Amino acid sequence: MKVIPGHFTTSHSHISHFIDLNVMKSNALIARDIARELATPYMVSTTVDTIVCMEKTEVVGAYLAEEIYQEGMPPFNNSGEIHVVTPINNANGNLLCFQGSAIELIAGKNTVLLVASMSSGQTVKKALDCIAFYGGKVVGISALFLASPEKQEREIHALFTSEDIPDYKIMNINECDMCKSGKKLDAIVSSEGYTEI
Repeated sequence: MKVIPGHFTTSHSHISHFIDLNVMKSNALIARDIARELATPYMVSTTVDTIVCMEKTEVVGAYLAEEIYQEGMPPFNNSGEIHVVTPINNANGNLLCFQGSAIELIAGKNTVLLVASMSSGQTVKKALDCIAFYGGKVVGISALFLASPEKQEREIHALFTSEDIPDYKIMNINECDMCKSGKKLDAIVSSEGYTEI
């Protein structure tokens, strides 16, 4: 995981460090190792039918499905299959939805939500609302990186947290210490990476 200190803005907050997760999401060997770690809470007794991948985590999601449904392990789901799907945004980028055959992979299915980074929780909230709308049951949430784990209402299984990064801060845009001290923004952060200002 590559960590860059600075003053960054996301669509919901200001953060003191940019966490570059792109290699973790795209390198097959690293993604497989991550999946092994993230699979542990689901291996013994959790029924998983579908993994919903957000923020380009499909490679990790596929390996996570493989780890949960290992050869020789008894299947805990009814079909003996685990599907990996990704919702789409509508035209204005706000509402998540599933299309076509992906809808039947959510409706009535035990679902794990996989995100790259969880800081403000807005992306996770949208995804949870979307899964609920289509009748899915969320049996777990996993993240590669989780900011402020102590503030979460639900249990999140994370590979890394903000506690692993000294001095990591997430701040409301209107209450940012760095803005108040006159420090200019370094970049705009998204799930794709960052754009310097």
